[in-house]
Amino acid sequence: MTRGRVLVLRALGLGDLLAGVPALRALRRAHPDHELVLAAPAELAPVAAASGAVDRLLPAAGPGRSVPRRLHWTGPPPDVAVDLHGNGPPSHRLLSRLRPRRLLAFAHPGTPEIDGPPWYAEEHERDRWCRLLRAYGIDADPSDLRLPRPAAPSPAPGAVVLHPGAGAPSRCWPVERYAAVAGALRARGHRVVVTGGADEDDLVARLAELAGLPGTDVFGGGLPYDRLSALVAGARAVVSGDTGIAHLAVAHAAPSVTLFGPVPPSRWGPPAHPRHRALWHPGPDGDPHGHETDPALLRIGTDDVLDALDALDAPDAPGTPGPLTPGRPPTRDPLTPVRQASALPCDLIRRTGPSEAP
Repeated sequence: MTRGRVLVLRALGLGDLLAGVPALRALRRAHPDHELVLAAPAELAPVAAASGAVDRLLPAAGPGRSVPRRLHWTGPPPDVAVDLHGNGPPSHRLLSRLRPRRLLAFAHPGTPEIDGPPWYAEEHERDRWCRLLRAYGIDADPSDLRLPRPAAPSPAPGAVVLHPGAGAPSRCWPVERYAAVAGALRARGHRVVVTGGADEDDLVARLAELAGLPGTDVFGGGLPYDRLSALVAGARAVVSGDTGIAHLAVAHAAPSVTLFGPVPPSRWGPPAHPRHRALWHPGPDGDPHGHETDPALLRIGTDDVLDALDALDAPDAPGTPGPLTPGRPPTRDPLTPVRQASALPCDLIRRTGPSEAP
């Protein structure tokens, strides 16, 4: 008897895939005898495998965050196709062309034949996809996020990891401020390392130069997933903007401080836990794919980040050290507005065009 197949479309980035892990695991439980195929970028295959929910990755990607033009699906139509990519006709029609026996997707006026639940723009990303599945009778838990600890050792155990890049310049905190945080932490005796994606070498090099980091503490060029995963899992803390490495820290229960803007943590932030701090200056939403650093992000100062690092705690992780500055108490609740900070130039952020929404 031929094994049934479930096809899931989520052809986006690392953070997107990690936010979709609870939904993928729910689909795995709902279809234990089916092959679960994930349509996603080829470089995310190790992440998909680590989730324990995916049997096979079908390489698929579009420019930016757009919908792939086609899926290289072979054999009979999927028994079930699930749109975890977006809520519009392009992703719906991409899956519909494969003639699945059942298509799970959000409702949209452009595809009235799909009788799915409504889309809520302000919903948290993890909750959104679990709600979609629950609407179709599949139980899903948004908190089912953890990945197994990597087998490989960390290349910098116990270090504070700074990741200055993001998917768009609007989500890049100024590199000079990262350097100031690095300097303060190193003055206290902490090891600080910097990471960056494959196309962020200039940004990584600039931060390393400003902070005076040795070459052994610079991890540019886009680390392979196994090394990045091990680095994050063994970190004293991870500091970044709203980008993939922040979600990886959550998946590995690594203490983290995430700087938000232009999108609030209520939509992409970590779960409520003492080991995670989300810094956010409330205001109108900006463009998460914009070309300039968002004003809300610029209002976060270096002292805000240092205070958040000092407040980190991981009570369920034996052996985790205490605050980065012993005896220095936290100065604010991590989810309240931070004080305004003067804007510094961020002249080395990447320039990319806006992505096409599905």
